[in-house]
Amino acid sequence: MEISLSVIVPMLNEERSIAATLHSIREGAPEAEVIVVDGNSMDRSRALAEPLCDVLVTGKRGRARQLNEGASRARGEVLAFVHADTLVPASFASDIASALADPSVVGGRFDVVLDDSAFIFRLIGLLISLRSRLSRTGTGDQAMFVRRKAFSELGGFPDIELCEDLEFARRLKRVGGVACLRARVTTSARRWRVEGIFRTVFRMWVIRLLYLIGVSPRRLKTFYVDSR
Repeated sequence: MEISLSVIVPMLNEERSIAATLHSIREGAPEAEVIVVDGNSMDRSRALAEPLCDVLVTGKRGRARQLNEGASRARGEVLAFVHADTLVPASFASDIASALADPSVVGGRFDVVLDDSAFIFRLIGLLISLRSRLSRTGTGDQAMFVRRKAFSELGGFPDIELCEDLEFARRLKRVGGVACLRARVTTSARRWRVEGIFRTVFRMWVIRLLYLIGVSPRRLKTFYVDSR
């Protein structure tokens, strides 16, 4: 099955990783339209991204806003969202096409591995993938993808300050099947290394739990910043 794919990459001060991310997308989805939405980076991110993408725009800072801005400019019938510090597999486009060959599937996500071979980081990747598979909800680090029609029906990503990926994933599984692909994307372990493994895991689980019981994203954002 052939698909028309647009890959949207939100970016903010990612000069260390954006080139590698875009190279991996070009290898894994050579026919895809690649759109980078910059949140007004202050480093060399834009200069590095420009020759490696089809469209480079500056949008309002905020991941949900940047993702929606990219989607509004995309021409593909399928949208994929890849973080600027994430490497996609060489089979990226074909994996998505295979998943969407089933008309009941409206979107999906990939398994994830962290870019550190230490046991604890391999375990974290496995647990994230397992949790996602059991709940049928992906996160932004897992290169979520969706049919444009479903994305439009859902109104895109909710314009909230935190957990926009979680909320979108929860809504997505209400409108159709969600493919949990076993092919893996590789994402950066830097936040675990910088902020501490157990502190980061604890904070992420607390934020997720508080969001699910109704705490507002604005209050969660304050907790997220204060805890760093």
